[in-house]
Amino acid sequence: MQFTRKGLKADGFTGFRPVRDLETMRIPQGTGLFAVVAPQGFQPRFLKKSTAGTFKKKDPTLPEAALTAEWVEDAVVLYIGKAGPGSKGSRGLRRQIQEFVDFGQGKPPGHWDGRTIWQLADAGSLSIAWKELAPEQLGDAEAGYHAAFLAEFGKLPFANLVQARAKTGR
Repeated sequence: MQFTRKGLKADGFTGFRPVRDLETMRIPQGTGLFAVVAPQGFQPRFLKKSTAGTFKKKDPTLPEAALTAEWVEDAVVLYIGKAGPGSKGSRGLRRQIQEFVDFGQGKPPGHWDGRTIWQLADAGSLSIAWKELAPEQLGDAEAGYHAAFLAEFGKLPFANLVQARAKTGR
């Protein structure tokens, strides 16, 4: 797997819509993975205060030193997340990505995965790509991408602060 736009496209990711131009209704409703991708030549500039909403009364802002430590030089992929069906089967990519973007615009989230994205000065220029997968494939697929990224870059994508684990005991 190549963690480039071309590599993601070859692996079945589509979309690649900038956050600022994202049209939620064009995102599929099914389950899958999504990636936040930096444009060519993107250089991080960190905001002192995150634009993201508070989670359980906690501020998502991290110190600049922590953000700098998480940054992966030369990586285009900044975050890989999953969008499962939810307990009622009504979640999926469209809703998960919309909630992710709403979180960046200050709305309170259901979780704060990917929160470091919203401390980047030009987060609106980042693109979101997605890949539809069956619900039973999500955990292993996310864990596989995280492991492959870790193997290539020596750390997780910038906004993945916790490594996904494959399901065991199948």
